Amino acid sequence: MTIEASQRATLIGLLAPVCWGMGVALVRGIAEGFGLAQGQTLLYTVSVICLFLVVGIPKLSTVDRRYLFLGMPMANISSLCFCLAIFFSAGGKQTMEVGMVNYLWPALTLLFAVLFNGVRTRWWIVPGVLLAFAGIIHILAGEEGFSAAGFAARLAEHSLSYILALGAALSWAAFSSMTKAWGGNSNLATIVFAIDLAIYATLWALGIGTEAIGESSGHGIVSVIFGGIAIGGAYAAWSHGVAKGNVTLLALASYFTPVLSCLFAVIWIGAELDATFWTGVAMVVAGSLLCWDATDRGVRALKKREALQRAAGGEKEI
Repeated sequence: MTIEASQRATLIGLLAPVCWGMGVALVRGIAEGFGLAQGQTLLYTVSVICLFLVVGIPKLSTVDRRYLFLGMPMANISSLCFCLAIFFSAGGKQTMEVGMVNYLWPALTLLFAVLFNGVRTRWWIVPGVLLAFAGIIHILAGEEGFSAAGFAARLAEHSLSYILALGAALSWAAFSSMTKAWGGNSNLATIVFAIDLAIYATLWALGIGTEAIGESSGHGIVSVIFGGIAIGGAYAAWSHGVAKGNVTLLALASYFTPVLSCLFAVIWIGAELDATFWTGVAMVVAGSLLCWDATDRGVRALKKREALQRAAGGEKEI
């Protein structure tokens, strides 16, 4: 692959964090307006149409079977966990708390890249991951401050949403790792979202998850349209960027998604976020940046060492 092609893929991938910044609030708006099954069926209908026009349908015969049967299901699991976590959350602030748990995925993506893709790193990736998790704990502790009993009670109150959000983060990190290892030129975005659409349409047909939280409105309809385009477009852009672009640069950009997400949520769903919440967000971003720096320096150190070895080998041959 040429340097120009890699740079172009990276630029395309950078669209994903911008779209993801709108995702949490838009999915919440859809859930409030249409309920789970109807809302997500409408959302994924728009996403599939968008992806079909932009990406098309890949030839499955050319796709690595490991990516098809292991990687693609991870993407489905992540999408489902994310939407369900938002749906089961209570109110705007908890929606954003759940969103922040999901935004552990950038740090986890780099951690998985080190563990499973052979990406070199430096020792401070460990405190980086710990700082990102500490930010989530700080957010969930609230203005009252951290106490073991209070933290446990808060988790127990809406444990399902938090567990689903963590599942979304872990499965997306796994998907990103598998995309880099096995994805090649394959972009399964249309297939992945078509499967999600089929799942929610089946739930709707069976009458499961059809209770609307509120009345359908212009706000909900706009959320469906923008949400479908944003989520579908983000998936396609990220898959293309991870497979063919600079993964560490994409990860760096994705670390600022929580900030964009919070700003958009304040506007779109009226989320009231206090100073404690924003401090936790800053900790999550800072931890992710530490992970990126550790990985980026590790990669550069490896490349420098390889260049020196090649130079030394050339001198010997002369």
